[in-house]
Amino acid sequence: MRKLLAVAVFGLFSAFTAADEQLSSAPLFAATLSDLDDKPVALSRYKGKPLIVNFWARWCGPCRAEIPELIHFRKQHKGKVEILGIGIEEKAEPAKEFAKAYEMDYPVFVAKDKGITLMKELGNTKAGLPYTLFIDRNGQVIQKKMGLVRKTDLEAVTPQLLQ
Repeated sequence: MRKLLAVAVFGLFSAFTAADEQLSSAPLFAATLSDLDDKPVALSRYKGKPLIVNFWARWCGPCRAEIPELIHFRKQHKGKVEILGIGIEEKAEPAKEFAKAYEMDYPVFVAKDKGITLMKELGNTKAGLPYTLFIDRNGQVIQKKMGLVRKTDLEAVTPQLLQ
């Protein structure tokens, strides 16, 4: 009975892993979001670059907590991996003030009414925050993380991003 249960659990786990492997970055690269000056930016401009795409909101405590680690990571890997911050916000001005206060030195966008839909299309079915995708230079989503991104998470995925 234990072996049967173990096989069933392994099979279920394998199915989830396979589903993660099939996660497409196409909705991200098809999106046009607003920058902090409220100007439209086609995210297709980031195709071909290793990316860490971090969905956040001003009211989200864990989102605030992970920003310094993302800034530090970007500094360490400048020019090799880009970080994109996507605020689940309606207006650019409050997001701009927030980005300045938290010294977010990476590209930050405002999703406006597209945020929840975009997150769901990118594998975040519960629309929880923070939510982070790790995308290689070929546009493959190599990992996703729901919740606070830590230094160890970034270190673990770095070799795959830099391939």
